[in-house]
Formats: sequence, structure tokens, C-alpha cells
Amino acid sequence: MQPAEQPARSIWESTSPPRKPAPALTEPAKSDIVVIGGGLTGLSAALHLARGGHQVTLLEGRTIGYGGSGRNNGQVIPILSAAEPDRIEREYGAVGERFVHLLKNSANTLFNLIRSENIDCEANQTGWFQPAHTAAHMRLSQSRVTAWTRRGAPATLLDRDQARELIGSPRWFGGMFNPTGGHINPLMFTRGLADVCEKAGVTIHENTPVQDVGRACQNWLVKTPKATIVAGAVLLATNAYTGALATRLAPKIRRSFVPITSWQMATEPLTDEQNASILPTNPAISDTRGDLHFFRKDAESRLITGSALMFKTNAHARLRKRIAKRLADTFPQLPDARFSHIWCGYVGITTDFFPRFHELGPNYIGFTGYNGRGLALTIPLGIELAKALTGTGQDDLAIPLTAPRQIPFHAIGKRVAPLALAKFRYRDKRPPRL
Repeated sequence: MQPAEQPARSIWESTSPPRKPAPALTEPAKSDIVVIGGGLTGLSAALHLARGGHQVTLLEGRTIGYGGSGRNNGQVIPILSAAEPDRIEREYGAVGERFVHLLKNSANTLFNLIRSENIDCEANQTGWFQPAHTAAHMRLSQSRVTAWTRRGAPATLLDRDQARELIGSPRWFGGMFNPTGGHINPLMFTRGLADVCEKAGVTIHENTPVQDVGRACQNWLVKTPKATIVAGAVLLATNAYTGALATRLAPKIRRSFVPITSWQMATEPLTDEQNASILPTNPAISDTRGDLHFFRKDAESRLITGSALMFKTNAHARLRKRIAKRLADTFPQLPDARFSHIWCGYVGITTDFFPRFHELGPNYIGFTGYNGRGLALTIPLGIELAKALTGTGQDDLAIPLTAPRQIPFHAIGKRVAPLALAKFRYRDKRPPRL
């Protein structure tokens, strides 16, 4: 079982309106489809299944948005972290082309849902910028702009002066800008989407961890601590938290990715002068490093940033010192940043940095491995997973359905994976591989 998370509240928990949890499941039940996991992908699938006329029950082991959907930085980014569109299409053929099309439109899909359902979540579709952290990395930015514009994405290459104006810092050399991206309060969005699901007829049970899923005749038995649901189809939507509450749940998926702890931080609100000069047009920023530098502002003009760590020992103190120095180096107008919140959550990392979609049995599908770029993907992938559960074949899906590929010596890999940060930092100092 994965280690317990830091109990610290996120900035989203502190600033979002409270939501009364749905009651736990206590009595046996039946449902056309059971969705396991109350994150954004599961909620998206549940919504589209319910609106397609299916009886849907969603089970969440803790509370809605408890996992990565409610803990992330809130950046809506319409590309993957390391899987380029050419490679996706080369490896997956026609379905890869459809996935790249889905990815290209992913941020718009999310923001359009927010607008159409009138979900209050501090949404800002003000663009996402990936600045190049060295002059050599401008070649990577150019190659990405070329690849995405060839597929119809509105990506543009900004020069150094344009980057400085957009960010309010001279530390980068230009980079790729995509106006469809932006940022949201992810916990508000997740809770708001849960409300939309309930209005559409989805039955939600929180504080109901699923312990196991078993086959019985033509149905699935979804077992929880107090009751079992009989279902015709199941979607496992626990992503990086698969196995966190029950090791018997989908062990093949649990051993196919590595859960990495991602640390997020919120500064105290910026002064009016700082706010006017730092990210003046309010975009989301995450650069070309493997050891990523990333930040955006929230509704109260805090900088939301964070970092990776190789070791958790004394994490909060080390993060405060390291990121305060990083922000001072980045923004001379912010020489002594103070942090009101530090929190963490799991990110699911796969060996090829590509998300995985698995057929676990008849009408039983799971997924994992958003690799730190899941927010924009959640809504369109929920739609695709809903299609897969209701009979759409591989030839018409935008996701490649495969068997889980377990990582050899997975237990050891989980322990040593944070050390890969040293490799990323080494590579960040060298020219990129194109």
C-alpha cells in the first residue's frame, strides 16, 4: 500500500465553498455501470453515461476531489509532458492520430464544459506558456510549435522580449504559447462537476472505498466495506491512487505505474504592484525543464507554484527555502516570498510518459498515467471511456486499449523513482534531444 499523504490542507480546500459529502454505501445495490473514483475523469464519464440514459453509481473512497483532481496546480495544459504528437501517431497509428486530435482540443473541451454547465471554479482561459529555460531549448519550442500547428493547434512561438512581457521576468528565452490553455481552481471544479452529475441522475457514494471487483456470471461484483453493488460494467478511475486504499484492487494496474509525490505551494497574496508586474495577463506557466518550474496566480493574487523533491525529510522547511530563492531569482520584485499553504498529492508516471487505457475484463476498463498533465485530459477522456464502456469499438475510439504492462521489480522502482530527479536536473543543463 502507498504511504499516507501529508495531512496539510491545500489552498483549494481553504478557499473553496464546502461541499456536504454524499452518504456512504451501506446497502446492497444494482447499477448499469459503476464508476470507481470521484476525480474528474470518473465524473466526466459518469455524466456522459447518465445523459446517455444509463443508470450510473459513482463510488469514492474518501471525498470528491480528494485525489489528484482536487490537489493539482490547476494548470490546464493541452499537451503531454514528454510524448510528442509525432511519436504518439507513429506508435499508435490511426488511434494515435485521434488521440492527438483529442489532446489538441482538450483545454477547450474542459473550458467549454465549465461554461455550458455554469460551474463556478475561478476559470481563466488566458493561455498556457511553456518558456524555454536555455537558448538551446528554443529549438525544442520551435519543433513543438511546428508539430502542433501542422495539426491545427493555435500554438505560436514567442521571442525573448515577448516572454519577458508575458511572465514579468527576464529568465527565459522565449517559448511556445497556446491560447486555449489557462487555469482553474481544481477542487471547485471537481465539486461543481459532481453537483452536475447528481442533477443528471448519477448516484454518488463518498467514504466508500472499493476493496475488490469480481466476476459473477454476466455481471461484476463491486465490493465495499459494508455492501456490494452488482453492475453490468465498471470503470476504474482511480489513476495514481489505484491501490492506495485497497491493494487487492487492480494489482496489475497498480504495478504498471509509479506514484510520485508532487508538492504544491501558495504564496501570500501579492501586493498590487507585484500583481501588476508578475504574470500581468494571468497565464499559466510551466517551462521546458524536467525539474519543472511552474506557476500561476489564483483568484486572490497568490502565486501557486511548487517543486519536486528526492526525499520527503523536512519537506516543508526545505521547500520554503528553495522556492523562495527560486521566486526571488525569477522575479526580483518578489524578494522574500512567504507561503501560506504547502500540500502534496500523487502523480502517476508511466515508463513511456503516455497515459494507459486497459481492458480488465468484459465491460471493465481502467486507466492510469497522466504523467502530470491530467487536468485538461480529464473531460475528453471521460467521454471516450464512457463510449468504450457502452460498445464503441477500438476503430472509433481516440484511446488505445491495451493490456496492463507491469513494471519489473515494481516495489524497488517505487523507492528509487524520486532519484530520477537528479537525472532530469542533469539533462536540464544540456541541449535537448529532438
